Amino acid sequence: MKNSVFNLDHQNSNIESKIVVSLERLSQAFRVLLWNESKAFSLSPIQIQVMIFLYTHSPEKRKVSYLAEEFNMTKSTISDTIKTLEQKLLIKKEFEQEDTRSYIIHLSKKGKQLTEKISFFSQQIQTPIDLMTSDDKENLLLSLLNIIKHLNTSGVISIQRMCYSCNFYSSDYRGKKHYCKLLKTKLADKELRVDCPEHITVEAV
Repeated sequence: MKNSVFNLDHQNSNIESKIVVSLERLSQAFRVLLWNESKAFSLSPIQIQVMIFLYTHSPEKRKVSYLAEEFNMTKSTISDTIKTLEQKLLIKKEFEQEDTRSYIIHLSKKGKQLTEKISFFSQQIQTPIDLMTSDDKENLLLSLLNIIKHLNTSGVISIQRMCYSCNFYSSDYRGKKHYCKLLKTKLADKELRVDCPEHITVEAV
């Protein structure tokens, strides 16, 4: 415990530990905001997250197997979530002709209307970010992308659709100048994406 980030003597003399604990506090804030939303609309946090994902992502990603990887959960847990959403008439299934066991999940009209409301649950976290300078926002984005990249490559989190892990992305030897081979254009720091619909992982090519 001596050098743990949660040891206050160590934490208060170590900026890296303060940053880690600050990120942990942010994760608590997300949980609180999700729970508040879940109570207001009689949905569990994971049901809210799944609905927002279904609303914002393409059909090939709206399958149980992909959702399980996306949220680092078992297929059975995601299947139970989908079953509950279906019972609440918030989603509908489109079974594939080639394999009737496989299906694409769509939000129903009711589901879309509800998702449009719950998708703003994180607004309180965005509010102070809106007040930051442009330089501070770009530095924060780059720092968070690097943390996410490390967590992804180390296996802590699975699917990531950001520029750094995309086959279309390249940079100079310092990782400073960014270029998208799909768009055939240079990218400013603020243009780097956390979740890109055209993303293709390097390993998949």
